[in-house]
Amino acid sequence: MSTIIETHFHLPGQTAFYRGKVRDVYTLGDHLVVVATDRISAFDCILPRPIPYKGAVLNHLAAYFLEATRDICPNWLIRTPHPNVSIGYRCEPLRVEMVIRGYLAGHAARQYAAGHRTLCGVPLPDGLREGDPFPEPIITPTTKAAAGHDEDISREEILERRIVAPDDYARMEAYTRALFQRGTEMAARRGLILVDTKYEFGLWNGQIMLMDEVHTPDSSRYFYAEGYAERQARGERQQQLSKEFVREWLMAHGFQGKEGQQMPDMPDEFVHEVSERYIELYERMTGLTFVRNTCDDPLAHIEQSILQALSSAG
Repeated sequence: MSTIIETHFHLPGQTAFYRGKVRDVYTLGDHLVVVATDRISAFDCILPRPIPYKGAVLNHLAAYFLEATRDICPNWLIRTPHPNVSIGYRCEPLRVEMVIRGYLAGHAARQYAAGHRTLCGVPLPDGLREGDPFPEPIITPTTKAAAGHDEDISREEILERRIVAPDDYARMEAYTRALFQRGTEMAARRGLILVDTKYEFGLWNGQIMLMDEVHTPDSSRYFYAEGYAERQARGERQQQLSKEFVREWLMAHGFQGKEGQQMPDMPDEFVHEVSERYIELYERMTGLTFVRNTCDDPLAHIEQSILQALSSAG
């Protein structure tokens, strides 16, 4: 089946282009055209094989949750003219990612297992096991690196280094907690537990706006609610619906993105499994059926959809 690995459009009014790990971003003055490709990354490395339908899943889910949280926080999205495309405002990024964690999992669990009892300046209680909830959700920010790995940072360091103004950071914290609460409630209605996630914010005409994707499997981690307590009581690993299983597969094959490590080959069976998991999360989170786009020339279809959207917008 056709996958979208990268794009090379020349759009009317285009002033810049940026290729991220997953998205191709076209700047048109004060707006962005963002194409969610089927590339997949882990440990800040792009994996060698694209994942069928992944871009459409991410784009659909991001739009779904952005629309569902507009009453909490304004966001960058204007329209989605194609399953893989979003058009929105070009915000000035605030160079901090707001990571919020409700449970000990992923990076936090690895740090905890290494003996650390503080993460990003936030004290962690003793006696936790992986998968346990924190007494209340904790915010563990990272600096938004231009390249390479993002770095853990504390609230105090952010303010001391003046990465974000104090008033803006306070607003970002408030938005982060409110968005996480909304995401937790939406997940619970679908039989899932929102474990942790991250939010990115930017400024548009002086207003803080939510950017990028929200509550997708690339930016969030979910547990299945059914059987959670029983698995936790038995000390078993939780069933996840997120990208963490991709990281775990890579680690099991000796890869964590460190210097000198070789990216393992991804067999067809694993690529198919990843694709199906992304689709499962979309259907589980939205209650909608994901429609697989079987277009023979997806790039041409994407470009046509973008040009029509730009033309209709005047």
